[in-house]
Amino acid sequence: MTQRLPLVATAHERGIATLTLDSPDNRNALSARLVGELAQALADCAKDESVRAVVLTHTGSTFSAGADLKAPPNPYTFVGLLRQIVTLPKPVVARVTGHVRAGGLGLLGACDIAAAASVADFAFTEVRIGVAPAVISLPLLPRMDPRAAERYYLTGERFDATEAARTGLLTLAADDVDAALAPVLDGLRKASPQGLAASKELLAARVLEAFDRDAEDLVQRSASLFASAEAREGMTAFLERRDPAWVL
Repeated sequence: MTQRLPLVATAHERGIATLTLDSPDNRNALSARLVGELAQALADCAKDESVRAVVLTHTGSTFSAGADLKAPPNPYTFVGLLRQIVTLPKPVVARVTGHVRAGGLGLLGACDIAAAASVADFAFTEVRIGVAPAVISLPLLPRMDPRAAERYYLTGERFDATEAARTGLLTLAADDVDAALAPVLDGLRKASPQGLAASKELLAARVLEAFDRDAEDLVQRSASLFASAEAREGMTAFLERRDPAWVL
């Protein structure tokens, strides 16, 4: 039997564990398998005393295209992954050099620090297939500028890294994302493990309030939307590379 290559690659350097989404053939879509592997890699980092912080990055031109419509994760499992990032006792830093869509934006929202190269772009595409950014709102809405969220949730427009930083989706945008992250990672290496965990707990409190209050409602709302006739038309149109019936 052919052994399957992992969808999440792991590397370590001077206290930084780098987890790389490595499923470029489907643009790092959030399949049940990828979500499971990422959750396990994060759990391993949490237990590893040599890991001071985690960098989450990607291969290929897309950080993540969002949910894998052919093999999606259980929505509760995905909520669990987002919460795991938020509550991990070590900082999680997103490093983006490409496109981010839909559920991939939820990963960015869950990370403590998110940095992107100026070539990166972003879009909440859910509205264009008949659903909504329901579950990913848990980490995103407490952190994003409300007016920006209203615009981009409702229109599905693409926006660049500079705009993403202005809206609070990103911490920083730069032409050279690695140069921009170098002092950030250096600062994390100088911080004590206890200090990082305690500081992160303070920062995550407001986001966790949203999880505790809204997670069940948003999972049910998302399930209802995905089961609807409009969503079936939207997903079929997406897979067939055509406009859905409602486009004017």
